[in-house]
Amino acid sequence: MRQPACIDKILLSENIIEQRVCELGKQISDDYYGKEPVFICVLKGAIVFFADLIRCMELSPRLDFIHVSSYGNRTCSSGKVNIVQDIMTDIKGEDVLIVDDIMDSGITLHRLKDNILSRNPSSLKTCVLLDKPQRRIEDIKTDYTGFEIPDEFAVGYGMDYKGQYRNLRYIAAIKRSLEYGR
Repeated sequence: MRQPACIDKILLSENIIEQRVCELGKQISDDYYGKEPVFICVLKGAIVFFADLIRCMELSPRLDFIHVSSYGNRTCSSGKVNIVQDIMTDIKGEDVLIVDDIMDSGITLHRLKDNILSRNPSSLKTCVLLDKPQRRIEDIKTDYTGFEIPDEFAVGYGMDYKGQYRNLRYIAAIKRSLEYGR
């Protein structure tokens, strides 16, 4: 596949991502051994990561999905987290893992954690593929993190810019002129 013109540089190759996702899958499998957890995928950005992650596991979690919106067509969070589609599973008393694509400001994950905790799960952990700690507004840490990346707008491997580039097999940074030129 030809590299799109909007790409400034590749941050993480397909092989590096695959290796780390499988390491996370093993670690999560070990931590949830003997349990029947519920894994919640944050749509849309985490879907590719989520699919690959669960295929690397040696357990059979129940799966659910929550669709949230905080970016719209912008390259930074609006600060407002809207639940577009909620989970369908009753998670009271369950071991729950939220799986998201990226933690930037921390606002989305913080609001999601509060929302899920209000439903009284037995435990709640979080897993993100990417972490941009220099953008953090909320003081929040994840239980499982794939990679720490620089302050770049990432696309590919499920993440988009204006609805495009989710299909890239690698993670790349878009050109700064696009990021700030709006």
